[in-house]
Amino acid sequence: METKYFVHESSYVDENVTIGDGTKIWHFCHVQKGASLGEKCSLGQNVNIANNVKIGNGVRIQNNVSVYEGVELEDNVFCGPSCVFTNVPTPRAHFPVHGVYTKTLIKEGASLGANCTVVCGHTVGKSALIAAGAVVTKDVPDYALMAGVPARQIGWVCECGTRLDETLECTCGRKYALSNNLLSKI
Repeated sequence: METKYFVHESSYVDENVTIGDGTKIWHFCHVQKGASLGEKCSLGQNVNIANNVKIGNGVRIQNNVSVYEGVELEDNVFCGPSCVFTNVPTPRAHFPVHGVYTKTLIKEGASLGANCTVVCGHTVGKSALIAAGAVVTKDVPDYALMAGVPARQIGWVCECGTRLDETLECTCGRKYALSNNLLSKI
C-alpha cells in the first residue's frame, strides 16, 4: 500500500496511529500509539504527539511542541514554536494520575503564539488568537485576542487573523456582531 504522507527517517511513529493524506512529519518527532492526525498537517522538528491525541485536518504544529494526552486540536489550528500544553492541574511525581487527564480543546482555526502556555481544562474558541508568551488560565471566547500573564482579552480578531476595530468589519470583507459579549460572524 502506498504511503500518502511523509515521515522523516529520524522520527518515530508507533503502531495503531492514523495519519491523513498529505501530512508531513519532520525531524525528530514522535507520534505515540492511538494518536490520530488529519490530512495535510505539518509537524515541525521535535514535536511529540502523545497517546490517543486527536488532531484535525490542516493543523500546523511548529518546532518543539508536545501535545499531551487529553488535548484535542480541531481543524486548521496553528501551534507556534515551543507553545506548551498541560494535562494535569496539580502534577506530583510521587502521586501519578495513571491516565486520568484533564481535557483541553483548541477549536477550529485558533492560533497559539510562540511560547504561550494553555493550562489544562480550558477551551480556546474558534479563530481565537493567543499572543506569544501568554498563559491561558480560563476559557477563551471565539475570535478573542488574548495576551499577557495570565492571558486577558485585549480585543477581537477576524477569521483571517486581522485585529478588528470598533466597527467589527475586517479589511478582508468579513463582518461580525457582538451580542452578550460574544462575537459572531455575520
